[in-house]
Amino acid sequence: MSENTNLTHFSESGRARMVDVSQKSSTPREAVASGILRMQASTLERIRAGNIAKGDVLTVADVAAVMAAKRTAELIPMCHSLALAGVEVVFTDVPMPDDHGCVGIKVHAVARCVGQTGVEMEALCAASMALLAIYDMCKSIDRGMRIEFIQLEEKRGGKSGLWQRDSLPMAES
Repeated sequence: MSENTNLTHFSESGRARMVDVSQKSSTPREAVASGILRMQASTLERIRAGNIAKGDVLTVADVAAVMAAKRTAELIPMCHSLALAGVEVVFTDVPMPDDHGCVGIKVHAVARCVGQTGVEMEALCAASMALLAIYDMCKSIDRGMRIEFIQLEEKRGGKSGLWQRDSLPMAES
């Protein structure tokens, strides 16, 4: 796996800067990010049964993810504002307990655009905010929840083309 060692967000004098993408071609771009929220099995059961006092947890988390993706440039200083073409969020159960007996919910967030720079940060913000929204809605019944493995799964488009995460044991949870 090769890594680009050029730090493009710093000028020659070492000052932070937004990368100039004006000479790059607009191309279709897509990124997929994921993360897991670990919780007690009873909490997951209540989420799935719609028995959380604050409302429909996954619908709220879905909306939070889309809102976060749309506002990424406001949250991360050197990100470009992108006209997102779409954001999709999918939640799946993680029924296998971890070492602490916690099950979980895994989120996959997909962000798409046609632009001059990638949408990795938008996908990562979407996944992160979805998990934080679930945490917020369930914290009164399960303060021990924990967020794990927020990561980029793959990106497509641009000069570098396709990048996919290698299968790692921790990413399979």
